[in-house]
Amino acid sequence: MKKQLWSFTIVLVLLSLLLTACGGGAATQAPQPQEGAVTAAPSTDSDKIIIGAAFCLTGIQAPLDEPALRGAQLAVDVINEKGGVLGKKVELINLDGKSDPVTVGNVAVQLIQQGAKAIITPSDFDFGSPASREAQKAGLVGISPAASSPLFSSTVLGDKQFTMSMWNTTMGAAAAEYAYNVLGYRSVYVVTDTFIDYTKSLSRYFIVAFKNLGGEVMFEDTYTQGAQDFSAQLARIQALEKKPDFLYISSYMPDLGMIIRTIREAGIDLPIVGGDSYDDPGLFEAVGAEYGSNIYFTTHSWVSPDTSPEMKQFLDYYKAKYGSDPDAMWVVTGWDVVNILTKAMEIAGSTDGAAMAKAMEDTEWNLLTGKLDWSDAASGHQTNKEAAIVILTEGKPSFWGWYRPAVIPPP
Repeated sequence: MKKQLWSFTIVLVLLSLLLTACGGGAATQAPQPQEGAVTAAPSTDSDKIIIGAAFCLTGIQAPLDEPALRGAQLAVDVINEKGGVLGKKVELINLDGKSDPVTVGNVAVQLIQQGAKAIITPSDFDFGSPASREAQKAGLVGISPAASSPLFSSTVLGDKQFTMSMWNTTMGAAAAEYAYNVLGYRSVYVVTDTFIDYTKSLSRYFIVAFKNLGGEVMFEDTYTQGAQDFSAQLARIQALEKKPDFLYISSYMPDLGMIIRTIREAGIDLPIVGGDSYDDPGLFEAVGAEYGSNIYFTTHSWVSPDTSPEMKQFLDYYKAKYGSDPDAMWVVTGWDVVNILTKAMEIAGSTDGAAMAKAMEDTEWNLLTGKLDWSDAASGHQTNKEAAIVILTEGKPSFWGWYRPAVIPPP
């Protein structure tokens, strides 16, 4: 079926109204609703449509989710200024998931009981999947702005579940091809944080892609978030007779900053490559000008007026609402995910979960985070998307460009 093309350009034209208003592993069988499962609240004549969110505003997930919530709320404000959806205003209710999977699942249940017609989950499989599972049980669409594990799929979580992110198959392959084809690197030392599936699967697919290109993986090392001690891994890197061309480090804040500083303080200036967890102002501050160079990472977007006219307009209106420029890329993931949900409601003509899911599958999306289309549910709702390549120099990020890998490993 030919997919319908939808762009946020029209939405951004309408943003002028706002100024007056606001200054993994193998896939398993998808779960089926069970007896006693929470069901969506019955439809009423309410004049609003509730979108529930379980963004984590505290804990380790907050640096991704808190900015996404700001972007999501901005999108809701704009949508309401132009009349809402299906003749109703949209209300965004967020309950703090507290970076705890059990809490995330519990708040998703509360949101469903409060009448949410769709659920936005945290931007990670381990933290976000409990909310997604509750959405599936209730027959609702669940979507994560940036969970990149291939486990965040319709084959694992259910036929109404989506992530807006490229999978780690794409993110890892993009980093491998960029390092091999663009930077000319042929050997790598890999360090994988074993705490969550995101970091484990990202390394796994990077390694597969790099080896397929003919690259040499000299050693596969591990680290566990929270250890706050990188001395053993550092000793192994220093003991190598032949130095690798670069290091691939799949970890995240807060320990990622410590890891990079430890490496640089030891006098190792090898290039470092990583994934979207590097897209964190906290990391840029942690490494600073002294240690924050020769670092490359794959991520979802580049938030700059130069990216596109649509991005420039978004940034203007973001500043009008919040009084400052965005402090993190993740704001646009929240903006995009709300616009996807509300446009899916319009296409479907209702808030029915099955109809919304079909609309999302059948549409080609032109987003601030790039062009996106999903495979069907039987294929996992895999995202077809490019990666943004960002270079860190003296603690300051710059945009290299978009990169679509030629070969993506199977999940």
